[in-house]
Amino acid sequence: MHFKEAKGLLNAHNGMNISRGCTHGCIYCDSRSKCYQINHDFEDVQIKSNAPDLLEDALKRKRKKCVIGTGAMSDPYIPIPENLANIRACLETIDRHGCGIAIQTKSDLILRDLDLLISINKKAKCIVETTLTTADENLCKIIEPNVCGTKRRYEMLKEMQKNGIQTIVWLCPFLPFINDTEENIRGLSGYCADAGVYGILCWGIGMTLREGSRDYFYQKLDEHFPGLKSVYQKKYGNNYQISSDNNDRLMRLLRATCAKHNIVFGIDNLFEYMGIFEEKKIGQMELF
Repeated sequence: MHFKEAKGLLNAHNGMNISRGCTHGCIYCDSRSKCYQINHDFEDVQIKSNAPDLLEDALKRKRKKCVIGTGAMSDPYIPIPENLANIRACLETIDRHGCGIAIQTKSDLILRDLDLLISINKKAKCIVETTLTTADENLCKIIEPNVCGTKRRYEMLKEMQKNGIQTIVWLCPFLPFINDTEENIRGLSGYCADAGVYGILCWGIGMTLREGSRDYFYQKLDEHFPGLKSVYQKKYGNNYQISSDNNDRLMRLLRATCAKHNIVFGIDNLFEYMGIFEEKKIGQMELF
């Protein structure tokens, strides 16, 4: 872990990342790609030491309240004390300014800040997003080794539901010949339905690979799935988009499951929903 003072924090769409790099160890991580220019060891997380101050300054200058998004590139709940202190300070700032939050994480450490999420949700929009890739806990330990398992993330979603906080699940990626099965789709969508999630984001049954992330992924295939790297190389070459042969069938199954359980399924709709600020009136929460 090392510190760096950032020059800015919020992007044009009010998204932020309070750190660069990660310790979760997910074998498919796109953030390892060279195009993002993380010029330090990926596990040596760079923490933006002045992130709370930058956020405070940015929100002071906002003419209108907004929804802040975080976690698109780097999980805000990487288990480093300084990082956890930063995300809590940022949540306090968001809460104080009456803004909303759409926060993405694979970690149950977010429950530590449940009090702030509830407070934000009373005044504005609070959305908690998490990624689910496999219903098989043993497989989860292989492809996402240093973060809490799928069942624990499901329990976190249930806790958010219990406290009136909307949740969205990213069902991705699906690694061909590993987790692109009907059994897995049924298991994951069952978790989502039972947890009462608002929506599911899924770009298809497949994954992305590019320079940097591909190298790491193939290294882990050799380590955990001997012989599978050559199958990928022969079938996909250097393609960026890697689509499972099961894509059409499993996407039909997923859409049908979402329709059955009234789960919103649509990338554009969900991103629009997450980005629109909604101010709540006093007493509105009691209606839910």
